[in-house]
Amino acid sequence: MSLPRVHIHLTVSDLAKSQAFYSRLFGAPVKEKPGYAKFLPEFGPVNLALTEGRPAAGGAVNHLGVQVESPEVVQRELARVKAAGLSVREEMGVTCCHANQDQFWVQDPDGVEWEVYHLNFDVEGPASTASPSLAILERPSNCCSD
Repeated sequence: MSLPRVHIHLTVSDLAKSQAFYSRLFGAPVKEKPGYAKFLPEFGPVNLALTEGRPAAGGAVNHLGVQVESPEVVQRELARVKAAGLSVREEMGVTCCHANQDQFWVQDPDGVEWEVYHLNFDVEGPASTASPSLAILERPSNCCSD
C-alpha cells in the first residue's frame, strides 16, 4: 500500500442490494463474509466496509478510519493524538472485521468514531487459527461481526 486509505464502514439494511450497488461503483469486493463485504477500489484511497444490520438512530455510518502502512505509523499517530489531548482507546493485535489489526480510536463531539489502524493479517477462520505470534483479542464493541 503506497498511500493511506480512508476507511468508511457503513451499516446497511440490505447487504445484497448495497453490495450490488458498490460493486458497480467500485468493482468487485475484495472480501465477502456472511453479513460483511469490503471494497478497495483501484482508483482511489478508499477502504469501504459494509455490515448488514439495522442502522443506528444516528444513521448508517458505523465508523470512519484511516488505514496506514505500518504499526509504527499507528504508534506515531497515537502519540501525536494523545499529546493533542484527545481521549483514545488503544487496541493492539485485535481481531476486528476478519483481520488482525493494531489500532486506536477517538470519538468526535457528535459521537462519530474514527480509527487509525494497520492491518497486520487477514483472519480467514476462527481467531484461534491466526498466527500465534500475535496476541488475538476479541474486540468488544463497534467492530463488524467476525
